[in-house]
Amino acid sequence: MPALILDGTRIAQEIRGEVAAEVKTMAAAGVRPGLAVVLVGHNPASEIYVRGKVKACQALGIYSETLTPPASVSTEELLALVAKLNARSEIAGILVQLPLPPRVDTRRVLIAVEPEKDVDGFHPCNVGRLVAGMPGPRACTPAGILELLKRYQIPIAGRRAVVVGRSDIVGKPVALLLLHEHATVTICHSKTPDLPAVCREADILVAAIGRAAMLTADYLKPGATVIDVGMNRVDNRQEAARIFRDAPEKLASFDQRGSVLVGDVEPRAVEEIASAYTPVPGGVGPLTIAMLMVNTVASAERRAGLC
Repeated sequence: MPALILDGTRIAQEIRGEVAAEVKTMAAAGVRPGLAVVLVGHNPASEIYVRGKVKACQALGIYSETLTPPASVSTEELLALVAKLNARSEIAGILVQLPLPPRVDTRRVLIAVEPEKDVDGFHPCNVGRLVAGMPGPRACTPAGILELLKRYQIPIAGRRAVVVGRSDIVGKPVALLLLHEHATVTICHSKTPDLPAVCREADILVAAIGRAAMLTADYLKPGATVIDVGMNRVDNRQEAARIFRDAPEKLASFDQRGSVLVGDVEPRAVEEIASAYTPVPGGVGPLTIAMLMVNTVASAERRAGLC
């Protein structure tokens, strides 16, 4: 029986439909959610991400604005900008697009965002709420992963979950979310001895290490559910051929674009061994923006006393 493909694009569309309906309900009560995005300088990847977020807001009826200070901006200037956004009642959510220039103290800027407006879920107060199992905005990618598992009715309680990667953005929060759903969770990283053996114990394997096709067949338990968070661009044709086992369609795509996107898990291995898996692209990625919209609307509801 072929592995089930966990279609993040479809689930994201479902979530966006629910958000759009909620925005309409709020509009009837005279409330419109507002999201402010701070985009510093001219990072091409960041600009693409921000355009996607703004486009999603427009499609769902959420007010949005993008503030674009120059790359020369100082930490103090960014802190002043965040303070102004904190004070604006029509702004329910503030998102500071990362990475910031090296001269900027990123941690100070992120902590300056009011916890109630922290729709990324990165503020220490919201991380604390996650640890304690209290309501609050959750980091968007981990929250999207949980939605994907639940909407595909993949059991979590009592399962062994292994998370490869310990970042504050994905690894740690997704481990906590899985723990709150009663999984037995192991977090792995570069110092984990015999990483393949630990990964082979996973009923649910979350790969968030940021290395193209690092997790091969030797890391996978037959029948596991594999969530591949990685989004790695491979621009070496020989490497792409090795990863995709000379698959004609992938090599044709490489020849057309000059690169190909690869997750953290070897794609052919996961297709052959897993019972369910997220494709790259089209798996976890679309859910991140969808959950950002969820967080923004929830923040607006809380501020308006609608929940």
